[in-house]
Amino acid sequence: MKFLIQRVTGASVAVDGQVIGQIGKGLLVLIGVAGEDDEQIADKLVRKLLGLRIFEDSDGKTNLSLSDVDGQLLLISQFTLYADCKKGNRPGFTNAGAPKKANALYEYVIQKCKESVPIVETGHFGADMKVSLVNDGPFTIMLDSGEL
Repeated sequence: MKFLIQRVTGASVAVDGQVIGQIGKGLLVLIGVAGEDDEQIADKLVRKLLGLRIFEDSDGKTNLSLSDVDGQLLLISQFTLYADCKKGNRPGFTNAGAPKKANALYEYVIQKCKESVPIVETGHFGADMKVSLVNDGPFTIMLDSGEL
């Protein structure tokens, strides 16, 4: 499982021209699910995500977590995080989890985040989404379950 995390001052996601999720200060998280992922892996990544101290304190140091700044989450499914570009110029996606399993784990991550974060917005699994954001910093981190 991979989480591509972007610290934002604001972000939104639209489907068919309609905004379906929008946040202010917080984290935009693109979520990729691999074939071998399960709820234990998801739990590990959610704990890490929610504990990341990547917001600035009064001294300008990145010492504060999402909850310390009353931050919000926008969670977007993103199978292309598992693109394989080793051969040729057209990415392959065989490392991404099957849609049914990936959607179940995406929904699981959403529910786990909602247990700790008051405002959690989402995209729509499998939809053609338009994501807008203002990356704060910019500050972008990749969490990969294979590296934790």
